[in-house]
Amino acid sequence: MNYTKNLAHKVFITAFVLLSYTGFCQEKREKLRLFIIGNSFSINASKFLPQLAKEGGHDLEIGRAELGGCPLERHWSIAEAYEANPNDPDGKAYNGKSLKMLLSNGRWDVVTIQQYSRFSGFIDTYRPYAKKLYDYIKSIQPDAKIVIHQTWAYRSDAKNFGLVGRDIQAQTDKEMYEKSRAAYHTIADKLNVEIIPTGDAFYGITSDPAWAFKKDTKFDYAKPVYPATPADVYSLHAGYKWDKDKKLVFDPNHASVAGEYLGSLVWYQFLFNQSPKNLNFKPEQVPEKFAKQLKKVAASAVSKFKMLYE
Repeated sequence: MNYTKNLAHKVFITAFVLLSYTGFCQEKREKLRLFIIGNSFSINASKFLPQLAKEGGHDLEIGRAELGGCPLERHWSIAEAYEANPNDPDGKAYNGKSLKMLLSNGRWDVVTIQQYSRFSGFIDTYRPYAKKLYDYIKSIQPDAKIVIHQTWAYRSDAKNFGLVGRDIQAQTDKEMYEKSRAAYHTIADKLNVEIIPTGDAFYGITSDPAWAFKKDTKFDYAKPVYPATPADVYSLHAGYKWDKDKKLVFDPNHASVAGEYLGSLVWYQFLFNQSPKNLNFKPEQVPEKFAKQLKKVAASAVSKFKMLYE
């Protein structure tokens, strides 16, 4: 009889805990407030996140402190300028607002930081600014989960792959990826924070012979004729386009629509702990077959990161 009562009591307690946990998850999912401190790469990587979140049934609000080409050092200098003098325009670089003003707007659940891509492979450029920003964010949002967004390497036909040391340039996209990844993980370990592995997902595509971008050998790059552009099938990077003056310009750094989609898939899986494989949304510019592969690689990149740190 005592055994039966004890068993019933244990079942009741277990059920109560499970129900309480489920309720907590549902409560948390009412709205996720995400604040992004970054630059154009974070804008790229979160481009389609709102559409994915909506389809997945998640209420998402995004706050932003993003400036093109902005490294960790500058984000910190902006915060420092505001703390020294709240009336200093240099401290209100985000459309007339300071980082403190933006971060103080309610409670943020997740706050992300990242390095400027050109400096991402050079560990010295993270120090001491990543730690200073981490401490600053925690002083304003003590309950927020701070994570690092791992940016990606430039396209394989880029002319410059960023710094990997003082006055030392990476020579290939593979070297840029490896040095950048190592730097991000070193800082993440130091701060004891997680990583959104967008860079891993990009390299999962660009290093796969079946899906990697291949340069158009039939295009005359020396004498291009408007409005023709090189074929860029499966390119995750912006590549070539004609500007308003009918000049062919090259951007091997920023994400293409496919790259923006891949980044958003990674962010979705990371933030909501749900595979994006069953989501239907995709930009019309991304072929169905490629979209399926991007979903697979995004899910794999996040799962591998989670397993690495469990």
